[in-house]
Amino acid sequence: MATPTCELNDGHSLPAIGFGTYPMQGPDAVAATVSAIEVGYRLLDTAVNYDNEESVGEAVTRCGLPREELFVTSKLPGRHHSYDETISSTQASLDRLGLDYLDLHLIHWPNPSVGLYVEAWRALVTLRERGLVRSIGVSNFTRAHLTRIIDDTGVVPAVNQIELHPAFPQEELRATHAELGIVTEAWSPLGKRAAPYGEPVVAAAADRLGVTPAQVLLRWHIELGNLPIPKSATASRQAENLDVFGFALTPEEIAGITALGRPDGRLFGGDPDVHEEM
Repeated sequence: MATPTCELNDGHSLPAIGFGTYPMQGPDAVAATVSAIEVGYRLLDTAVNYDNEESVGEAVTRCGLPREELFVTSKLPGRHHSYDETISSTQASLDRLGLDYLDLHLIHWPNPSVGLYVEAWRALVTLRERGLVRSIGVSNFTRAHLTRIIDDTGVVPAVNQIELHPAFPQEELRATHAELGIVTEAWSPLGKRAAPYGEPVVAAAADRLGVTPAQVLLRWHIELGNLPIPKSATASRQAENLDVFGFALTPEEIAGITALGRPDGRLFGGDPDVHEEM
């Protein structure tokens, strides 16, 4: 089954599920990414700070698919938030990836103590105008951060990639995205070690549908309109994670999984108002 697409506010589209590459590096990242492409993933997610752009680029070359069939995302690190550094950092990402353009480029974290994320956003707008980036977005931005860059430039991000899993469902921020026309991408969509595979609502849905708990959680994202970015180095698990478009959860199951959220549900306390990732 072909992966459905998710329409962006700039006229472009992305596959409705992507392949995460953090924290894989080197040959392991190349092999896992080639495997993911062979399984059927077309949206690949990397970042400067993952230190694996070269590996993802090598996988893109090795897979043999036409460039236009793949959608490559990278992310700008906090140390490159000035206007000129954003431009040069993005070109360096393209060089490492061996690509002429990025399908999606994100500001990785707002790093508000540095105070340059608005400048970085202006540079991303320029990069889009130059054709080096097809779509531009952000990652880990709050409503206040989003409001500031939109008010400054008049340009609404196509995507905000945020921590989002059953323990931290981000209902208010998802509502903000819906209001503004921003696609919600979910990093750590299963919740890593905190994945609620054994929770009764998840286990019962998996049993009813004849799928795995992980597939139930990824389908929960799809039902909510999120674009999840799961990561796995194993071909069988990659295929399983991608196979979430042939079944549906009930409204009660969706609500029950969302109700697993907790105020302290973040995986590592990465509050965008204070977290710094340079």
